[in-house]
Amino acid sequence: MFVLRTLRGVSITSSKSAYSSLPKKSFSLASLTVNKNLSNNERLNLTNPPIFSQFRTYAKGKDKKKEKGKTKVVVNETQLTEYINIDSMKKQMERVIEQLKDDFIKHLSLRSTTGSIETIPVSLDGKEHTLQELAQIVRKNTKTIVINMALFPQAIPAALKAMEKSGMNLNPQQDGTTLYVPIPKVTKEHRESLTKNAKQLFVKCKDGIRDVQIKYVKQVKKKGDLSQDIGRNIEAQVISIADGYITQGEKIFESKCQELIGKE
Repeated sequence: MFVLRTLRGVSITSSKSAYSSLPKKSFSLASLTVNKNLSNNERLNLTNPPIFSQFRTYAKGKDKKKEKGKTKVVVNETQLTEYINIDSMKKQMERVIEQLKDDFIKHLSLRSTTGSIETIPVSLDGKEHTLQELAQIVRKNTKTIVINMALFPQAIPAALKAMEKSGMNLNPQQDGTTLYVPIPKVTKEHRESLTKNAKQLFVKCKDGIRDVQIKYVKQVKKKGDLSQDIGRNIEAQVISIADGYITQGEKIFESKCQELIGKE
């Protein structure tokens, strides 16, 4: 047996054959010892046996929030037509979207124009009329619009009220049967007010679509010959279609808000 000392000073007992297989540059012969009674620890000149531990580290990724996505509903219009009038339902929802577009054009203009004032709805004797049906409207100059109510003087109070509630920031002044409407400046407050009005109109549109949805869901529930699974599936498809129209309305609303806030 050979006692070898490593370059780091650790004594290792080995046989000659074992030593011959080791790199000669890594060891230097220190002494020759033959002692079969020495323990392995003593032969290695160690008080305690070496302990080797293996560690593996992992890079921590960023915690991602779990998205609570809605279950995707596949709309089968062929199946729906067996239970509801899908074309009629879609047309009703489309009308709500078109109404939203019209409301935005009529009531959310940054600058009051003759055209926008002409279409202001005025209630008279239980019926609704546009202002242009009750008066002659002309633009006197860049700062004033003149409204002649001589043909329907009884409609003046209703016309004044309609303009004040139009959301156009109008402040009409009456002189006999003539109304003078100063064109308001576009202020930050006016923009914010129009944006709030836009949100109210969008909420109204959303509610209108949901009303159509509820109407047709009730029709499905009234059909007693449907199984519970089929009934739920049809209801989910109706809701999915309504969600699509609401998304359309939301995009129109967001686009209008950008116009109102960013346009100079």
